[in-house]
Amino acid sequence: MEKRIIDEKLLLNYEQWLHENERSRGTTKRYCAFAHQFLHFLEGRSVCKEEVVRWKEQLRERVSPSTVNVALAALNSLFRYMGRNDCIIKFLKVKRQMFCPEEKELTREEYQKLVLTAESNGNERLALLIQTVCATGIRVSELENITVEAARKKTALVDGKGKLRRIFLPTKLCRLLLEYAGKKNIQRGMIFVTRTGGKLDRSNIWRDMKKTASLAGVDTEKVFPHNLRHLFARSFYSQEKDLLRLADILGHSSINTTRIYTVESGENHVRQIEKMDLIINDYNRIHLLI
Repeated sequence: MEKRIIDEKLLLNYEQWLHENERSRGTTKRYCAFAHQFLHFLEGRSVCKEEVVRWKEQLRERVSPSTVNVALAALNSLFRYMGRNDCIIKFLKVKRQMFCPEEKELTREEYQKLVLTAESNGNERLALLIQTVCATGIRVSELENITVEAARKKTALVDGKGKLRRIFLPTKLCRLLLEYAGKKNIQRGMIFVTRTGGKLDRSNIWRDMKKTASLAGVDTEKVFPHNLRHLFARSFYSQEKDLLRLADILGHSSINTTRIYTVESGENHVRQIEKMDLIINDYNRIHLLI
């Protein structure tokens, strides 16, 4: 039977349904957050296509098109659970950008500043965490798979968004990971843990990175864990030019997602066309036969 009212009980059941369908923790959390936002928007009104369109228009005024589409993906998932396919709504058409705005791109130099600043301020764990994400391309939610055993084998089996993939760890990184584990008396299991041995919270990592960015003189707006993953992707693609292999490493289902990760700022493009040297500086000295 079609459900026309969304309430807290329904959203609790929806969250359980997402778990049962093996959605990742990150996706489940994100989808439930948008579902709750839509619940508050409705203010007790029945669910219908017109209400969804109104919410979509409100979102367009407040957030980026990509965020709107994530919100709509969450709602469409909820509507499928509810048996309300009549409410499923189309995504915004987002034109793929040829170049990434320079103010959003984390450079290699800025990455190095973050690592060195974290080390100089005694935050060895953060310095190593930043290097681990950037050198492997893993998601911050996958750091629990970086274990003592994985560092010894130089490879980690990562379960990302319900898909298993093997990540190879650079030799230098493995040495640093094992040295750190030894100093912290971590003999097995996760290397990146709290003082009590628990899993690190994403928000704490985010906060530490922002604080370090301020100390390093790096724009805090471009410093967050996922941007390290983008830096890995750009570095890998500039060297290997293998988009399919990169998609496998990053755990992407669609190569179109991987393309977004490899977008660079226009600065590199400018350098490339300058190297082509196709402008004749002394053209006015050439005698033309008319």
